[in-house]
Amino acid sequence: MTSPLPDAPGSGAPVPRPYDFDTPVDRRGTWCTQWDYVEDRFGVPDLLPFTISDMDFETAPEVMAALRARLDHGVLGYSRWRQDDFLSAVAHWYATRHATRVDTGSIVYGPSVIYQLSALLRLWSRPGDGVVTHTPTYDAFPKTVAAAGRELRGCPLGDRAGLEELLALPDTSVLLLCSPHNPTGYVWTAEELDRMAELCDRHGVAVISDEIHADLAHAPHVHRPWARHARPDGRWAMVTSASKSFNIPALTGSYGVIGDAPSREAYLRRLKEADGLSSPAVLSLVGHIAAYREGAPWLDALRDYVAGNLALVAERLNGAFPGLGWQPPQAGYLAWIDLRPLGVDDDALQRELIEVEKVAVMPGSTYGAPGMVRLNVGCPRAKAEAGVRALVDALSRLTP
Repeated sequence: MTSPLPDAPGSGAPVPRPYDFDTPVDRRGTWCTQWDYVEDRFGVPDLLPFTISDMDFETAPEVMAALRARLDHGVLGYSRWRQDDFLSAVAHWYATRHATRVDTGSIVYGPSVIYQLSALLRLWSRPGDGVVTHTPTYDAFPKTVAAAGRELRGCPLGDRAGLEELLALPDTSVLLLCSPHNPTGYVWTAEELDRMAELCDRHGVAVISDEIHADLAHAPHVHRPWARHARPDGRWAMVTSASKSFNIPALTGSYGVIGDAPSREAYLRRLKEADGLSSPAVLSLVGHIAAYREGAPWLDALRDYVAGNLALVAERLNGAFPGLGWQPPQAGYLAWIDLRPLGVDDDALQRELIEVEKVAVMPGSTYGAPGMVRLNVGCPRAKAEAGVRALVDALSRLTP
């Protein structure tokens, strides 16, 4: 199924690359969720958005070239994901980026990571069963669990005893793991993953590991796929996509690795026969293949650039409010900021950001964590500067 290789290296020292992340791309008028529909969530149009987790960068030129070549073919008919070009590209990526050998026969397709989560929840649990996840929680998890008729049971990040108590409950069926964790950007250690695997085995709990942010771990932190810690034939799945790391969510498409063969076949029957979703978007396949075969240099440059944006946030925030001591996340481009030491009212802060600064920043309450904000800095440096400046200015008016 899978086997470990030596740990893949982090990004290391920044390496000059011929990629431009500084030039803004105008996304307005492109049906863009983050820019064109900001009013849906914040009640005001035309705010400068730092919200939904996609980036304001063009995807890798290698991916764009592959997409253009496929479009030039001119025929966009039905396609197959069970073919060697796609499967071997995934295996190549795991071997070279995540130090893990993946048996291509264990790979499955899905139209989205959330679809895979939903299908696997229905496969491995019954209505009313408990589903454990860490808090704060990515906001799609509670919605997906509730829609499946299961009970979400939150365990605070770092509460080892609490996690064991929840997993030991007789009606707990699934651990829904986010690795790296969203919204905090935490990268799980090998010891933590081993312990979770042992607990889930002991209590008969299946594991669904959402690893969509895996490619964006910042050195010295190293993402470790769940497959390296689970029993090869156990009830577990890793679900992921190139969409976050290469900024191609609009192409749709995801994939997963499912541990045991009966679960894998049951999932694929549901995908094809119950839900009618087995024919993939051909441009998604093309995008994944190009990203995983040719996109590594672009990803390394992107990660270095995002790390620079996060360092900027730390410099400006801690310069204005030394007591915060804010540190960049271990993975990703989402700055998760604990503002509780400042004693600022959440609603007052949102009013200042929206009405005065004209920016949209996700409140921590979206993820069950009042007193926090999540600032998306997957964007050109000038926009990141505008976002952190707006946040500092708003906070400055609200603190003594």
